[in-house]
Amino acid sequence: MYSFKNDYSEGAHPRLLEALGTCNFEQAEGYGLDLHTQAAVAVLKEKLQNDEVQIHFLSGGTQTNLTALAAFLRPHEAAVAAQSGHIFVHETGAIEATGHKVLSVSSPGGKVSPAAVEAMVLSHGDEHMVKPRLLYLSQPTEIGTLYSASELQELKKLCERLDLYFYVDGARLGSALCAPGNDVDLPALCRLTDAFYIGGTKNGALLGEALVIVKEELKKDFRYQMKQKGALLAKGQVLGVQFQELFRDGLYFELAQRANTLAARLRQAVAEAGYSLLAPTVTNQVFPILPNSVIAKLEEEFSFYVWEAVDESHSAIRLVTSWATDEAAVDAFATALKAGASR
Repeated sequence: MYSFKNDYSEGAHPRLLEALGTCNFEQAEGYGLDLHTQAAVAVLKEKLQNDEVQIHFLSGGTQTNLTALAAFLRPHEAAVAAQSGHIFVHETGAIEATGHKVLSVSSPGGKVSPAAVEAMVLSHGDEHMVKPRLLYLSQPTEIGTLYSASELQELKKLCERLDLYFYVDGARLGSALCAPGNDVDLPALCRLTDAFYIGGTKNGALLGEALVIVKEELKKDFRYQMKQKGALLAKGQVLGVQFQELFRDGLYFELAQRANTLAARLRQAVAEAGYSLLAPTVTNQVFPILPNSVIAKLEEEFSFYVWEAVDESHSAIRLVTSWATDEAAVDAFATALKAGASR
């Protein structure tokens, strides 16, 4: 039984384990004040082409989102997200648990539109309702689609006009950065957002996300917020070492590119078998629409999520590839899919 359920089933890339082993007996300053974390911050600022950003390392995506949004928002303020957005659907109400409502807008193709966001903001016009104050989106989206630079620029202008912070969840950012047709790079994200994070957990790290705070007013006392939320690790070097290694010579992008390449092979297999996709993804998530009978047969050999019902006899499944995905398993899935289609 081979799993295509997610991109964090395996542990960490061997180079990261080796780096952790090399420094294992070093005596390091705690709470991210060690030399490895400082080096990781320096290399990331170089990649971002911005020395003024503030960078913090946290353990996981949900922890990063709730810590950031709780710090950025006042008690009566809310976040706006896609109906499919991670903070709205998949984080067990983590944002709401910090006291901040998440307002959802329609998201065809996984994306929010400026018109939908503006309508939501304008519908909350007085102190009898929560005040929309932050726009949340993920790059790539929950269904693997991408925002272009022009789309992000349009949303950025809207946020400036409506006085919203602009925050991007980058749990799978590596996959987005390396996707065919992508025109958004790390320096562009610094120009286009107020804060975003670079995901490590889903791209070769044992754990860890790098939160980048661009807007000056959001930087103050953020480490206090991290400590209060249990996000300031005593052994912070564990995160710093991994990001130092991931970005030392481009490994981060190599791993993301491999995941994307294998996902493209799955998409090709879906097309060759005569099936369609829920969304035209170019990242490491693939959403084939298959007959339920074919899905049942595939589940005898492979593990994946059944994403949503399409009609009485068809459903969309989610296949996710990673830096560690076995190429032979991709080929085996393609063979099984074609065999099911020929029945």
